[in-house]
Amino acid sequence: MANKRGTAGSAPFHDILGQYLVLILIILFYKFSSATMDDIFRAGQSMMLSPVAAASRDVRYLLYDVNPLEGFNLRRDVYIRMASLLKTLRKNGDWVLVLPPWGRLPHWQSPDINQVRIPWGEFFSITSLQANIPVIEYEEFISESGGPFIDQILVLQRSAEGWTDGKWEEMADEPTCIEKLMYSKDKHGYYRGWFWGYEETRALNVTCLSAQGHASTLAPVLQNKLNAMSLMLDRAESVLHDHYAGKDYWDTRRSMVFAKHLRIIGDDFRAKYLNSTDKQDQTPYNDDWTQMKNRLGSAKGGPYLGVHLRRKDFIWGHREDVPTLKRAVKKIRSLLKKHKLQQVFVATNADEEELSKLKRMLPEMVRYEPTCEDLKLLKDGGVAIIDQWICAHGRYFIGTSVSTFSFRIHEEREILGFDPKTTYNRFCGDDENECEQPTHWKIVY
Repeated sequence: MANKRGTAGSAPFHDILGQYLVLILIILFYKFSSATMDDIFRAGQSMMLSPVAAASRDVRYLLYDVNPLEGFNLRRDVYIRMASLLKTLRKNGDWVLVLPPWGRLPHWQSPDINQVRIPWGEFFSITSLQANIPVIEYEEFISESGGPFIDQILVLQRSAEGWTDGKWEEMADEPTCIEKLMYSKDKHGYYRGWFWGYEETRALNVTCLSAQGHASTLAPVLQNKLNAMSLMLDRAESVLHDHYAGKDYWDTRRSMVFAKHLRIIGDDFRAKYLNSTDKQDQTPYNDDWTQMKNRLGSAKGGPYLGVHLRRKDFIWGHREDVPTLKRAVKKIRSLLKKHKLQQVFVATNADEEELSKLKRMLPEMVRYEPTCEDLKLLKDGGVAIIDQWICAHGRYFIGTSVSTFSFRIHEEREILGFDPKTTYNRFCGDDENECEQPTHWKIVY
């Protein structure tokens, strides 16, 4: 009969464990004593490998960054492009995508809040992302690769030739850099830069890459011409989607499940202020996105109108497409009457002066307004997600022209199974009696 310390006829468990630990210490001693100091501090030379790295010593890491002026929702779109590139790379090697920490985005303007070095896990379900492609947070990369070092940075730039003889040609080559690099060498020969607020990060080499075309165009260069263990693409928004709105696109988009605590906050707000629950609204949700397939038109939505009214930069940047507050309120009242709704939820980046006007003109308006304590916890990105989640569950939604914030709501409603007629709608400018409505990109499973 087996005892608690080991099976019958075997050595005691603690003796076996002791021998195993001694063996590990001997291996580690040999590993450290034989490594030079240059090896220890070079990217990719990890002394303590994670289970993923230990299983495959030739794992390679793909990192990326985006133009600093790009907002939260465009960056989410760039992630889809990088996921597609990673899938191409993984056909011929073991690649992992490193998620760039969030921070210093132009639309995150809440004062007195530390909004740098924010991991993706605060906004999205990492488990859900990993069901599509292998991803890790940046701090996990530091741990796995042996330190805050990046072997090679490729700054993507437009081809100097552009169109050749009126023809579009996909290309990726390594010429001289056209613009001044946003990196500088320190006295040790390492390159320093923004690196998402991680001042300790250094790059060993920085070059430029003229890129024109789809994300997968870069694969041969990364796979065959470079042998660096960690590669970072800067200005990753320069490349196009490989299969926009196809199955690969939607698989990645569906995997971008919002963090559960943000969905819970949004659901509680819906239930408390908008008489909206998944059961009543016919919007069932499965945490496992691979098991979720809602038929278009099956979702009813909560008894409220969802509105995204973009202001500030859009007032002057897209003046012809953005209505005045008076015109917007007129449209909102028309939609409330048409769809027999009493409440309207508004997501907006309007300043305090415009918000005061909007409240006077639309007193029945409902908004999610976090306390100072909640804002410190959720960050501006978390509040934006809650706004999108609530808008996505409304009976009818109307957004702002060419706004990626509205685009992401369109996609969320597509996933939930709403009739496209209740989703792909936008405000017209004051000088437009009729305006072109957003394109319906049908979900593909």
